[in-house]
Amino acid sequence: MNTKFVNALKRQPNDAPPIWMMRQAGRYHSHYQNLKKTYTFSQLCLSPKLAAEVAMGPIEDFDFDVAILFSDILFPLMAMGVDIVFEDFGGPKLKTPMSLQTLKNAPPLDQAIQHMLFQKEAMQETRKVLPKNKNLIGFVGGPWTLFTFAIQGTHKNGIREAKLAAPSLWNGFEELFVPLLSQNIQLQFDGGAEVVMILDTASGELAYEELQAKVILPLKILAATFPGKLGYYAKGISTEAMLHIQREIPGLAGVGMDHRAPIKSVIQSSRGFVQGNFDPELIILPPEQFRRQLEMWWSSLNFQKPEEWTGWVCGLGHGLLPPTPEENVRHFVKWVREKCQEVQSR
Repeated sequence: MNTKFVNALKRQPNDAPPIWMMRQAGRYHSHYQNLKKTYTFSQLCLSPKLAAEVAMGPIEDFDFDVAILFSDILFPLMAMGVDIVFEDFGGPKLKTPMSLQTLKNAPPLDQAIQHMLFQKEAMQETRKVLPKNKNLIGFVGGPWTLFTFAIQGTHKNGIREAKLAAPSLWNGFEELFVPLLSQNIQLQFDGGAEVVMILDTASGELAYEELQAKVILPLKILAATFPGKLGYYAKGISTEAMLHIQREIPGLAGVGMDHRAPIKSVIQSSRGFVQGNFDPELIILPPEQFRRQLEMWWSSLNFQKPEEWTGWVCGLGHGLLPPTPEENVRHFVKWVREKCQEVQSR
């Protein structure tokens, strides 16, 4: 068990923060690309042994402190009958937008959850091969982000269609999917997850007053079911809004912050762990430019003693992007650990 990660979760002192990056197993990594020459994305996710092999690649190559389930947030939608396909080029595609009829035709919960058992098995296979000094986390999509995809297929250009959807569609979706996500999360814990992250990349598009109904209320239900076991990440959400969510949902174990947040002050004002938040657009730069940006970021944090990073899980403000040089990832991990040693030796 990695004591750095456990300490961060408990907000206990650490000689250095644990390091984990979203999408650390993915398209930027030669290990993943080699597997993709033989297998489709769906095959890599749905085969527990292959999913474990993908998850282990960055642990072995970069020495991250934490492994994460290799999967996709959209599988619960597919389990409930939403028409989605994963294409090898271009990613997931929504073939038919969700409707009230889709919800009416959805299978019963006890049948739908059977389609998610592969995630539990993938967690178990990953745990088998994961070194004992590493940790394992899972993830699901946030209800609002899943709803947005089910309605319009992407939120890269805003969430207008999702916001204009009939209230009855959101209400019906929430009624079906929050219990499914709860059981999906339980499967991941049964498979060996120590924490499950809720990834809500579309919630940053909501107005502050909309967060209560679309984000906070369903999160409260999930957090009450798994007190102190769930982390929450929202891309593009303001620091004020994220801290508001934390205050409203005391059962959350912690939060992930994107690169816009003043991470040091969030770490020091948060109740739980704080993950983040180097800009993923900067880690894709040529190595020399990236290293200068990393130095500037670290200098801006201005850590004077180890106690100041208590509760921090160091990483990016979002996921690693496909053009990211592996050399930069390796340097990031090494650099942060070296700088923490310098702070300790003062």
